Amino acid sequence: MRKPIHADAELLIRLYELRQEPELRRARRWFLTEFKPAGWPEIQARYLSHSDEDRWMRQVVSYWEMVATIVNSGVLQAELFFEHTGEEIVAWERVKPWVHGARGSIRPTYLHQFERLVNDHLAYRAKQRAALERAAARGASSRPRARAARRAR
Repeated sequence: MRKPIHADAELLIRLYELRQEPELRRARRWFLTEFKPAGWPEIQARYLSHSDEDRWMRQVVSYWEMVATIVNSGVLQAELFFEHTGEEIVAWERVKPWVHGARGSIRPTYLHQFERLVNDHLAYRAKQRAALERAAARGASSRPRARAARRAR
């Protein structure tokens, strides 16, 4: 994977600034705290209505799909993004119950970039966690030798 460059940092900051925009902030808060549909039929009946909730749902999923497309295409270095946030993982949990129904109704690739980003982020976290555990295990196994060496001096 390529090393992040200054432009990656600038883009990451810009995406963060967009998240602070008041309407997107309201939408994200609602999406993460109140939006809990059971499936696509509920979305169709309740949210595709030109209401605030409809607008907020679309705003949040389109924001994360946009970010995902930017990261997945390599415009923004993925590891830099993964080290910065995890909100998209939580947001994806809200999407999972209804995305397959939406794909059948809208198009098979609906929110595909978003899903791919989350899967890649989870894989990155698992890799990082495994590396930390290996390092901790190496540190724990070398401590008795280090103590013995200090005592021998």
